[in-house]
Amino acid sequence: MGLVKANSQSGVLPRGYRLGKLGMSLAGSYLGYQVQNILLGETGKLERTARFNQKASRQLREELGALKGPAMKMGQMVSMCNGAVRPESLEELANLQMRAPGMHTSLARAQFKSALGKYPEELFREFDLEPFAAASLGQVHRAVTFNGDKVAVKIQYPAIRSAIENDFKLLRSVTLPGQLTGHLPANLLAEIQRGLLEETDYLHEAQNLEFFRKELAELAFLSIPRVYHELSGDRVLTMSFIEGLPLRDFLKGKPSPAIRDLIGDRLAEMYYTQLHRLKALHADQHPGNFLFQSDGGIGLLDFGCVKRLRINITKIIDGIVHRSWRQGEAEARQFLNLLYGPQVPYRRARKLLPLAENNANFMFPRGPSANPVVNFANPELLRLAATNSGRILRDRLMPAEFVFVSRAEMGLGHLLHELGARVNILAVWRSVTGAGDRSE
Repeated sequence: MGLVKANSQSGVLPRGYRLGKLGMSLAGSYLGYQVQNILLGETGKLERTARFNQKASRQLREELGALKGPAMKMGQMVSMCNGAVRPESLEELANLQMRAPGMHTSLARAQFKSALGKYPEELFREFDLEPFAAASLGQVHRAVTFNGDKVAVKIQYPAIRSAIENDFKLLRSVTLPGQLTGHLPANLLAEIQRGLLEETDYLHEAQNLEFFRKELAELAFLSIPRVYHELSGDRVLTMSFIEGLPLRDFLKGKPSPAIRDLIGDRLAEMYYTQLHRLKALHADQHPGNFLFQSDGGIGLLDFGCVKRLRINITKIIDGIVHRSWRQGEAEARQFLNLLYGPQVPYRRARKLLPLAENNANFMFPRGPSANPVVNFANPELLRLAATNSGRILRDRLMPAEFVFVSRAEMGLGHLLHELGARVNILAVWRSVTGAGDRSE
């Protein structure tokens, strides 16, 4: 068990060794693949490429799934990189969103008892020892309370907090050149570590669940689990069971374009409501944290990673909608100051403006001939997102405050693309902020 070893002083070495071994193995596989191409030429090259990608992705998925923690989180993010990663690789890595390897039954029972003082069968009428979902920090079991309520019980992996801390020690060592050049600032790494460590505190997640259930109650289509506090602790979280299907299973049922568009519209409404009204954001929006229902209902799960915003995100989005930088240098400075504050010189920050212009034209098209409906099946949107991300990192323009906002935005874009949804994002934003009618 890599996670158990990570709890010791020497724990960094086994995890670092496994990652290094994985890298060497993938490199060896790639070399063999290239030798085959030289010897066999173009004949069957497409099939060989697909087989290589699938085999390498399976190996990557299995190793990251075993390591859990930040390494697996990275795999989940890669699984949402439509357009940048081949389809067979996306398909394989998508298993990290909900279908990672779980703990042995005896270990799960021991973890449960260490957190709540009793075994699961002592606190529930029924408890399924086989998890129905397992991800980077914990796994989830079906259970029934003595009152007959169907619940989901999340049990944290052992020593996961130590694993995260040790992984970040390793990460800081291997990324030292990027830190020195400013491409990977220390405060950005600190923000990512803070967010991941926060996810290990299930009592904090319980508070997040209560906050979002109350603040998003007006969204009748949205279901958020209720916490059973008497059956929860810092490493075990018991919640009401939410019905619905994961995205991949939902799409197998071939929902109509109208339902896909309705769900897309609702996902955008959820996202912008959080940014504008709550000033807090569910920041782990990968498909494994959503459940979809045939009538367009949505279940939202896993509130361990929540970003409380300290910036005026409404003014920033309004600035993008109205292209405020076009109105003069003073307005451009004001817009960039909202993003970066005074610590980033205007001369460097203004490199972001062409990217903001492209983003505005795609997401908030305006003008008499513009079609306000964004077709998220358009692969050009994916290329734009990948280009923008690369430029922002290259020019050292990623504020630490935006790390988890960017991750959430990436997840939302992936969901909308997989749905093939068509959404009038500008109308959604105007409705959420009260700036106009949705029919505009």
